[in-house]
Amino acid sequence: MNPTALQGGFSDTPVQSSHAFRAALEAMARPGTIHDVAGAAPPAPVSIAAGALLLTLCDATTPLHLAGTYDCATVRDWVTFHCGAPLVAADEAGFALGDWAALQPVGRFAIGLPDYPDRSATLLVETDHFAPENARLTGPGIETHAALSLPEIEAFQANRALFPLGFDCFFTSGSRIAALPRSTSVEAV
Repeated sequence: MNPTALQGGFSDTPVQSSHAFRAALEAMARPGTIHDVAGAAPPAPVSIAAGALLLTLCDATTPLHLAGTYDCATVRDWVTFHCGAPLVAADEAGFALGDWAALQPVGRFAIGLPDYPDRSATLLVETDHFAPENARLTGPGIETHAALSLPEIEAFQANRALFPLGFDCFFTSGSRIAALPRSTSVEAV
């Protein structure tokens, strides 16, 4: 194990994880809103926000898939030490981390079962930036509409068509997160 894997976790775990969990809940409950998280210092290429979500949401019972450049020895060691999450193939993942290109095709991730829609994957999608650019969001948790930059529109429209099945997404950039649950309708702007 790389000695740097021992660094970068929360320094005040109860407080920092509760703040990150609250931000994750707020982001998922109010799609399109952007929230700041702090406290994690994961190895590159993982952002602060993605690291905070991993530290908060993943543990030894949470299968995690690392996609593309995120599947490297440094990140695997960091996740193993700080989260204990088993690293698995995409079709077995409860959570998956990567950029949008590396997570393709998204059809390989679990979308739940009719009797158990909660048995789906949550994707942690690393992005370069957030802006209210190319997508208009409507649905639960949104008073009228919200806007968010998405890596593509069609995949999220297809995901919404599967509801109550489908995957959920957190988007991370630097120390900021936003979320897009499967219940949100997406239109191109």
